[in-house]
Amino acid sequence: MIRRQRIGFVFVLLLVLALGVVGAQAQDYTEVRMVYWTGPESLAMAQVVDAYNAGQGVEDGVRVQLVLFGREGFWERQEALIAAQSSDVDIFYTASYYVGRQVGALAPITDAVPSILEDGVLFPRSIETLSADGVLYGLPLDVSLHFMYYRTDLIDQLLSDAAWQERYSQIAMDVLGLELAPKAPADWDWNDFKAAALFFSRQYNPDSPVEYGTVLQAKNLVFNTMIWGNVLYSLGGSWFDAEGNPNFDTPEFREAAMVYADLISLGAAPAASTTFEYGEANQAFMSEQAAFMLQWNAAFNELNGPNSPIGGLVGIAPPAGPTKVTYSHALGVALNANSERKEAASAWLRYLATQDAIDAYAAAGGLPPSAAVLLESDRADFRATAEYLDAFAYTPSTGANVFGILDIMSTNLSAVWAGQMDADSAAVETQAEVTELLASAGS
Repeated sequence: MIRRQRIGFVFVLLLVLALGVVGAQAQDYTEVRMVYWTGPESLAMAQVVDAYNAGQGVEDGVRVQLVLFGREGFWERQEALIAAQSSDVDIFYTASYYVGRQVGALAPITDAVPSILEDGVLFPRSIETLSADGVLYGLPLDVSLHFMYYRTDLIDQLLSDAAWQERYSQIAMDVLGLELAPKAPADWDWNDFKAAALFFSRQYNPDSPVEYGTVLQAKNLVFNTMIWGNVLYSLGGSWFDAEGNPNFDTPEFREAAMVYADLISLGAAPAASTTFEYGEANQAFMSEQAAFMLQWNAAFNELNGPNSPIGGLVGIAPPAGPTKVTYSHALGVALNANSERKEAASAWLRYLATQDAIDAYAAAGGLPPSAAVLLESDRADFRATAEYLDAFAYTPSTGANVFGILDIMSTNLSAVWAGQMDADSAAVETQAEVTELLASAGS
């Protein structure tokens, strides 16, 4: 009996030791934890992570784990980790509009990927939008900018139908007091945009196939203000003057604010536009309520896809304006300066910056700013993204106060568009509030 007990004990001990060896072998790697937000970006990244963990990661002795936070409140949750100087995660999520707030918690991306600007995998323009104070911090993985989407069937008829053209010119004269003839959307300034919106609104043209010419995202939301910024910059306005001072109390700001206000007050865009953001605008366009709209490049597949009522009928042009511009920002990742696993995290980031990894991310649903991905694609939105990124893109700031400035602008502009404030007051208020914000931040 005793002998059996001894044999049993030895067996259990050997089993424990064996399991310990297996466990040690299973843990023979460094785990790197990377924060990401949920959605199509994380679904795409998960496939790249799985491929790395099963392949190059084995050679590197690194295993990557995605730490997912929901999009609502995402930045606040990540900022709590930053404020705590946490080493629990090694790689943070970042964006052109947020990187300036993260500077104290990030290591330069060139520490991890020294050749990022020279290897040619990613557009330098997008990489630079993840810099702050002259230092590069981020590896861009998705690029966002704006298109003017339009119904090709409607615009084609406008450009070829003499009766439509005559009515268009008459409406432009009667309502705007301007002598205008129809043009291709790529050639529109904001008067052309207004005239086309009026022509396709049933209030002015009862025979229009759609209810309104355009739909606007005019809700009090910073991301909507990013879209409106195309109007400001195309008219020669800017956030800052040549000396770096706030530049909102200007004729350009007033004129740009009134473009949206005029379209809503004239009935060329739904009055409900003041409650619209991304989803509502897409739904209005797909439900054939509008002939064209300004929207993020990410919307193309939804608008033009097989499940869309207008699939196959969606064209792309740059945002209107006398000068062609499109706001652009990048979403990406950055190395936590407080990470205790920088070497392993850097190995993963170097892999992530390779063309093979970027190709895999794009194939899984990402939209990386890579010439090889965008220019060689048969997707119209990819090719347009590359073209506009190179020719028209601007990023007003990557400083620490971007969100604060956007919030001030959004509050005042949405009041103008809702008829609660005039453009002159909005310009004065925005100038004063941004000046106070920057003075407070600098103290």
